[in-house]
Amino acid sequence: MGVESPLQFVRLKPLEIETHILKNGLRIAINPYPGAPVVSIAVYYDVGSRNEREGRTGFAHLFEHMMFQGSANVAKAEHFQLIMKAGGTMNGTTSSERTNYYATLPANQLPLGLWLEADRMSSLAVNQENLDNQREAVKEEKRLRYDNQPYGQVFDLITSMVFKNFANSHSTIGSMEDLDAATVDDLREFFGLYYSPSNSVLAVSGDIDPQECLVLIERFFGGIPAGNPPPSLDVSEEQGVAEAYRAYSDSLAPLPAFLRGWKIPERSSREHLAVMLAGRILFDGDSSRLYQKLVKGREAVVQLFGFTDERRGPSAIYIGAIPKPGFDTTEVAKVIEAEIADLAARGPSQSEMEKIRNQILNDSVRARQSSLARAQQMAESWLYDGDPRSFEAEIEALLSITPDEVRSGVATYLAGGESALLDVIPGSSSIGREVSEDVR
Repeated sequence: MGVESPLQFVRLKPLEIETHILKNGLRIAINPYPGAPVVSIAVYYDVGSRNEREGRTGFAHLFEHMMFQGSANVAKAEHFQLIMKAGGTMNGTTSSERTNYYATLPANQLPLGLWLEADRMSSLAVNQENLDNQREAVKEEKRLRYDNQPYGQVFDLITSMVFKNFANSHSTIGSMEDLDAATVDDLREFFGLYYSPSNSVLAVSGDIDPQECLVLIERFFGGIPAGNPPPSLDVSEEQGVAEAYRAYSDSLAPLPAFLRGWKIPERSSREHLAVMLAGRILFDGDSSRLYQKLVKGREAVVQLFGFTDERRGPSAIYIGAIPKPGFDTTEVAKVIEAEIADLAARGPSQSEMEKIRNQILNDSVRARQSSLARAQQMAESWLYDGDPRSFEAEIEALLSITPDEVRSGVATYLAGGESALLDVIPGSSSIGREVSEDVR
């Protein structure tokens, strides 16, 4: 039985968005949103780990660090100081899909925020000193967050098992060997290829006058050369996974664990959205099926985790757990497999669909209240989908997904699809469980 869509009752008013494209190709989205006297700026560059080549991984993330090391008119680390002294906050992140930089400031500090972004886009200080110190900073981050943390490697490992194409399969943070091999010439080439107006989107949201904002953007960014188009990119995947099973010895892990990953369609498809909703039903929050079964019910796991990796190309969904002492990983995995099989056979209940739709609407309303969230949604939507409003369409698409689409998505990609299974073995043992046909 279908569930009546809440779209018939609730519909968020579209945001007011002005769009412009400068002569150098910079895409601009402006959202005037009077109220709190703040403004947020988001700059998204169309470069992530997927753009890296073998032997030169980690460059996208390295540049996230490099971008705060000074430019023609801004000294090393001065970007942070100027933003904070103006009463603002800022940061940057890297993913497989993009690198972004963002700041929230008092509305009257909009010129400062735009000028800082334009200065480093046009004249970043790419030199040996900055490469050396930021290379070491990234390597230390890798040691602290990945290499010297229990289970710190598992998500990079499962990604390499799920995907066959190097563009999709390698780690965002890169390898120590590749970071050590990087040269200034390598970085200058990378910056020239990807850090240009024509390869980026600038979004501004907050208590601003759109015309005044556009004049400032023209003044600061208009003279930056457009840059040449980056190399074409193939992220397509062959059928199946790269590696069905691996037993991984983690000397820092106190308990056994496992993580399973499935390849699913790209983020813009209804199939992807249906599987993403299935993930919410299975593992998202205290009321999810697996939390109720494994955490609250049997009290069988120390930690349950799951997430959907959204990409413009082939994507993935992951589910895993750290069982408590006395519970075997195979036993816990069978509970997960049973819930997947049930969802594939019978689909979600009406109450589950209503809960998810309420969560989507609640998340959307909360995001709309944040100038930073609005700016980031516009920038990401334009970069990924060619439309700064596509995030609004995605909300409506999510709300319109039917229970049968969820059931079909689970049956096709989770119950019926090929998956990769990573067993984490504590200590130095290299013995993993045997893999039955149904696990493969």
